[in-house]
Amino acid sequence: MALKLFLKPEKRFMKSYKTILKNEEIETVVNKSRFVGHCARVLNEEEAIGFIQDIKNSHRDATHNVFAYVIGLDNEIQRYSDDGEPNGTAGIPIINFLKNMELTNIAVVVTRYFGGIKLGTGGLARAYAGAARDAVEKGKIVEAKQFSRIRLGFDYSLIGKIENTLSQKKTLITEKVFDEKVAFVILAEKDEVTELLENLVNLTANQIAATELESQYYLKDGSNIYDI
Repeated sequence: MALKLFLKPEKRFMKSYKTILKNEEIETVVNKSRFVGHCARVLNEEEAIGFIQDIKNSHRDATHNVFAYVIGLDNEIQRYSDDGEPNGTAGIPIINFLKNMELTNIAVVVTRYFGGIKLGTGGLARAYAGAARDAVEKGKIVEAKQFSRIRLGFDYSLIGKIENTLSQKKTLITEKVFDEKVAFVILAEKDEVTELLENLVNLTANQIAATELESQYYLKDGSNIYDI
């Protein structure tokens, strides 16, 4: 069985990006003012706006609900609002933090309950940026990478070799089927597929078939992979 490799055509290779693993919130107090930082992973502007509105609805009695969001592989969409705070003291520090951390597909809302003590422009900027930072850290920064789901077909005699190679490459096997021949479905990073398959070809003396089933983004946190 000579190698048969079927990869779906791609218009272009989609680059990886940094975002957060999960939605989170965290509260801090600065000079008696309560700052509640909320962060969410979003895929488009509609999701960002919906998240912001949900926070506003949950904190109707807050003094301010300041927000910022960045969306797109090239940060095509960037929006922020000071929500009544002095110009440049709230939304801009948050969005600058997101950009400095190279984060995208993320929305942040910082809710403030005024405690009676004015913080000044510098104090406000630090408080809002700090609340955003704390929320993002709790949400955990991860990388979104493009993966290919590939079906491998081969003879039973090759199981050990292939399993060992996939284990060494830290390639996830998501499915195993044992029929007339063996079929593994694996999840491999898109930019590593060519090298991985070349290794398998050499390992099996060209006695393997590979078919790409799909290509999509997953979140990668160390060796762990999560759906988006």
